[in-house]
Amino acid sequence: MIQTLKTIAIVCSTIAIFFLPHDRATSAPAESPATCDVQRHNQYLVASQPALPASAQPTPAAVPLSTPAAAPEQPRDGQHDFDFEIGSWKIHLKKLMHPLTGSTTWVEFDGTSNTRKVWDGRSQLEEFETDSPTGGHIEGLTLRLYNPAAHQWNLNWTTAKLGTFGVPTIGEFKNGRGEFYDWEPINDRMVLVRFVWSEITPNSAHFEQSFSTDGGKTWEVNWITDQTRVK
Repeated sequence: MIQTLKTIAIVCSTIAIFFLPHDRATSAPAESPATCDVQRHNQYLVASQPALPASAQPTPAAVPLSTPAAAPEQPRDGQHDFDFEIGSWKIHLKKLMHPLTGSTTWVEFDGTSNTRKVWDGRSQLEEFETDSPTGGHIEGLTLRLYNPAAHQWNLNWTTAKLGTFGVPTIGEFKNGRGEFYDWEPINDRMVLVRFVWSEITPNSAHFEQSFSTDGGKTWEVNWITDQTRVK
């Protein structure tokens, strides 16, 4: 009886070893449940996505071609922009008595000017003369120089009493309007100065000088001239 039981035990052990999964029969340590779950989960995700045929494979998103930058606008040749000034003029002037003080007192008077071209129009000389009720007799001279590289005009002003040019006022014309700027000391303070030429016709033109103490945000007009051609 005892021998029979031993035989049965040996047979059962042999059967158990035969049917035991291979990974369980190895001596490698068992993986933790969490690790097994992650691997199986990953395998499941991969296996659950059937391969797409080549025609259905996703293609990279089309990258829009950048729009070529527009070519910079070329400066226009403005060497004839002051041609309208050539000749003789009668001028009516308005002058603000005390600029940058809040003054609203203006004086008005008349004058004359004569402009001739120099260097075939690339420069001009204007001789100006007037009798101001506050400044007396004034003889002024404007030298206008055209810079062909910058396509801008440099306007230089002086009087017979000064005998020297001050800071040039520089700018150009656009759409029939000329704007010219510089910085000058006014009442011991540097201010932005602007000249504006506008309303130009063959026989008339309008000019304004303005000061700005806030870098051009606001302007105070202090000199106005309206000129009429002498035929």
